[in-house]
Amino acid sequence: MPAAAALPDPVTALSADEARRIALRAQGLVGAPDRRAGVPAMLRSLGAVQLDTISVLARSHELVAYARLGPVGREAVERAYWGGDAFEYWSHAACVLPVTEWPWFAFRRRRLLARQKRWHDVHQPAVDAVRERLRTGGPLTTKELGGAKAGPEWWNWSEAKIAVEWLLDVGEVACVERRGWRRVYDLAERAIPAELLRDEPSDEACLERLVAQGGRAMGVATRGDLADYHRLRVDNVDAVLEASGLVPVAVAGWDEPAWADAAALDTPVRGRHRTTLLSPFDSLIWDRKRTPRLFAFDHFIEAYVPAPKRVHGYYAMPLLAGGRLVGRVDPKRDGRTLVAKQVSIEPREVERLAVALREAAEWVGCDAVAVGDVSPRAAAGALLAALGA
Repeated sequence: MPAAAALPDPVTALSADEARRIALRAQGLVGAPDRRAGVPAMLRSLGAVQLDTISVLARSHELVAYARLGPVGREAVERAYWGGDAFEYWSHAACVLPVTEWPWFAFRRRRLLARQKRWHDVHQPAVDAVRERLRTGGPLTTKELGGAKAGPEWWNWSEAKIAVEWLLDVGEVACVERRGWRRVYDLAERAIPAELLRDEPSDEACLERLVAQGGRAMGVATRGDLADYHRLRVDNVDAVLEASGLVPVAVAGWDEPAWADAAALDTPVRGRHRTTLLSPFDSLIWDRKRTPRLFAFDHFIEAYVPAPKRVHGYYAMPLLAGGRLVGRVDPKRDGRTLVAKQVSIEPREVERLAVALREAAEWVGCDAVAVGDVSPRAAAGALLAALGA
């Protein structure tokens, strides 16, 4: 394993606040949103938007666009993701990626091909059958291919599901649309522009590109942060850091060396901070080690935790206000009412929370906001008054 990249002496010194502001700007959460460029430009800037099956106010990939662009229409968000300029593949997790990034995941497709399996053994007759079915009748969902499951357990995939996911893994098949939350599969030769499909960069070139892109999207990051953004190995990051164009920095209070986008260091951070609720899968906070370092705020997804053991709720959404994470809301929709089932908030941020709740309610088609448990209890009256105003 290569040694960690050595930092030259001296390096640019950043305060914790400077690092936080650089990160917020890199993630598109400072300054007036560019609604004219819209979701495609946001996706190119972030490099990846994580998908998730849970839908509370909206799906996570919709919430990511909303957090940065404001109350753009949800249908417009979906069209932008699945309008031909993006595809779905494995990055931080299952993510929507700009179609221009197709060549740079060649290293991952090659590694999966060399392993000849993912979670399931691959049976060649089923692969051949699915490939031919897509060739003659695609694009198709797994339901149209014969169904996703061979039994009641979620992991008990059908032969058709195993085969099509394998073809997706290795790049013979692409997913460029979700229909009713089902992946729509087609042959990559039809779905991906030919010039991108032909481009097969070396593993080193792919890793260099992804580390550089992750660094720009985060603004400032440690080696571990850079590895986590597209789920690379730390030794992969070390091997290409010097060539990535990122520059070393020292952030006050961080225990590890960090690297930053050079352009971000040269430009002061200006503009209004966005006040918004964030998806738990938002790329600003999806790294559970990075978030406390940036915001002094611990956040964990409790959707998969048994209800009696939850602290903040099933789908607690952090509140971003004034460039800090200052509270949480566990929401649900009840008809045309947005219900904040469980709220924790710094008392001085109650007005901003009310603004965020009203805006989110309007965006998802609700015309009222109701509030459940509030912590601290002393903030409940002020929140209700702010919402009434």
